[in-house]
Order: sequence, then C-alpha cells, then structure tokens
Amino acid sequence: MRDKAWRLGPEHLGRLISLLAEQGYEVLGPRIEGAAIRWGPLGSLDELPAGVGVDSSPGHYRLRECAGPERFAWGPSPDSLKRWLHVPEERFVHAAKDKDTGAFQILPDVLAEGPPPARFAFFGLRPCDLAALGRLDCVFLQGPYVEEHYAARRREAVLIVVNCTTALDTCFCASMECGPSARAGHDIALTERSSGETVTYLAEAGSSRGAALLDATAAPRAEAGFIAECREACKQAGSAQQRHADWRTAPAVMLRSFDHPRWEQTARRCLACGNCTLACPTCFCVNTIEQTAIDGRSGERSRLWDSCFTQNFSYIHGGSVRTSVKSRYRQWLGHKLAWWQQQFGTPGCTGCGRCIVWCPAGIDITEEYASLAGATKEGAGA
Repeated sequence: MRDKAWRLGPEHLGRLISLLAEQGYEVLGPRIEGAAIRWGPLGSLDELPAGVGVDSSPGHYRLRECAGPERFAWGPSPDSLKRWLHVPEERFVHAAKDKDTGAFQILPDVLAEGPPPARFAFFGLRPCDLAALGRLDCVFLQGPYVEEHYAARRREAVLIVVNCTTALDTCFCASMECGPSARAGHDIALTERSSGETVTYLAEAGSSRGAALLDATAAPRAEAGFIAECREACKQAGSAQQRHADWRTAPAVMLRSFDHPRWEQTARRCLACGNCTLACPTCFCVNTIEQTAIDGRSGERSRLWDSCFTQNFSYIHGGSVRTSVKSRYRQWLGHKLAWWQQQFGTPGCTGCGRCIVWCPAGIDITEEYASLAGATKEGAGA
C-alpha cells in the first residue's frame, strides 16, 4: 500500500501544479468565480479556494467561509469535465465552393486543420466526476463508432481527483457507488486532512504517470496510520449522506410506475428549463444545425448541447414525440437511473446532486425516485 502512497504538504501540491504546466498541460482546477466555485486555468496553489465551503439544498447554493485551511471542502461544483471534453458547441463539417468549378467541396476535418487539441490536466476532480467520465467514455469511445473530437481531448488528459471527507446536503454518491473515494480511472487521488492551521494530503497513484509525477514532487511516503486515517474520513463522509437511491431496482421501478400520478405532480413544478441536464456531468444530448454563409459560398454543420426537456428535441416528421413536461421529466429520470443500465450496464447518475442544487423549482431526484419506488412496492404487494 505504502509504495503507491505519498504524504504531501502544500509545497508539494504547488510543485505538482508546476510540474504539470512544465510538461505542457493546460492545468484546469477549481477557483472562486463570482458566487460559486468554477473551473478554469489554474496557475498556482494560491488560486485554489482555501477556507471556503458550500451550503447546498434543493434549488440553493451558497459559498461560506470555513475556519480551517482546507482547499477542497466545497463538494461538486457547477462545472464538470464534459464542458472541456464534450464541448458545448463544435463544428464538424465545413464545405466551400471551389473557385474554379463552383462545386461544393468538403474541407479537411477540423482536427486535421488546426493545432493539436490541448493536453488537459484536471486538478481537483471529485470521485462522482471521475465516475461520470467513465459514463461518457461508454457513450463516445465504446462500440463501432468513436467520437473522434472527444477521443482526441480525452486521450492524454491527466486526472487528479480529490476524495471527499465531507459531504454536501445534496450528495448521494455513496448509494450510487461513485464516491466518496475514487475507485479507478484516475492518475492521482488526493485526500485532504487538516489539524489547526496545518493541512496535508494523502496522494495515491492510480497510474504509472501519476506515480512519476508524485515521485517528482520529492514528497515523503505516507505512513500506514495516516493512510488509515484518510480512509476512515472518507468512509464517514459516505455514512453521513442523507440522500439515497437504489439504482439496482430502478429498471423494475420505472417499468411498473410508468403511469403513476407522481409524474403529473412533478410536472406541475418542473419548468422544463433544462438546468438539470446542463449541470449533469453525464447528460450528452445534442442538436445539429447547419449554417450557410450569406454569399452562399460556404457552409458548415455544427453540434450544440441540447436537452431532452426541450419539446423540439424529440421532434420527428409530424411533430414531437414527448409534448408534455410530464413525459419529458419521466424520460430524463428513467434514462438516468434505469434505461442507461440496459445499454451500458451502469446507471447514468453518479449521485453528485447537481440536478438537485441547480433546479430552480428544487425538485429532488432522490425524493422523486423514493416516491415511485415506495408506491411501486405497495402496488406490487397488493
């Protein structure tokens, strides 16, 4: 165990950020931006949000000051990896008229036209975000068709995750088996511990690349007692979570509750704004648009984020398939917890709680599912 674990002080953590920049990575991490923790370019340790926590509840998110020196006491932020890997807008076909013949020609792929994609180092991910990346990988990298733009950005990304030792009120990652500790897929996993004004980090290598980076910080190896302390802190964070969802029973629950009155009750509250899908780290729905230059000599096809909550998203010839808010909310929740399992073997939800926090109406996915599951159980036993 100890041969893959280091004990980092703030100076080693700062050195890790510098090493990544020196190796040509664009380091992205959490910073205070306005009234939230947002992700952006990270140049030094001082830019991390030290002494800041978050109060969250359905439809509510507020930063608050913490007495301690912790840099990662804020839980999931509004941003997730999909903002940089499955980008909000992307051109993937470009055509122009030939000057001599006037015929349209498809121009080279944008990946071949421009500079190589940035090499990202994501510093300070949460375990639920890491699990969400695995879900996106299933969508974009597995099967006969690979999404090349996503793959190009994903290929060399360095993933540094921070295990959670405190949980927000809206977290339910433990019941989704996606936290509070990282399980696989990371280069480095950090666990933050503080005592008075002193803060230290357990750093565990999840890959040879991560081990090489940690060796280069010249940090000492972690003691067995410190490792055990960090493990216990993460375990307690999971036990403290008050929200839960039993994803294993979700397919049966969704099938049996298709016409349950709860859907209509929730639809009266839902604004169909799509906030939950934009904040969700695994939602990947897109729309395709085509634009032609005003002189008619060039055109392009682009992909934009979309949401299953928009009525036009399910449009086919003759009209939309899901015209009611009820049907759209049922489609979203069913896909997150149940239908995703049928396709990929895992739920599409990682328990990050973002959909709860950023819903203007304060709709809670765990409350909705518990209502459906409880009613279904009673109905099945009647």
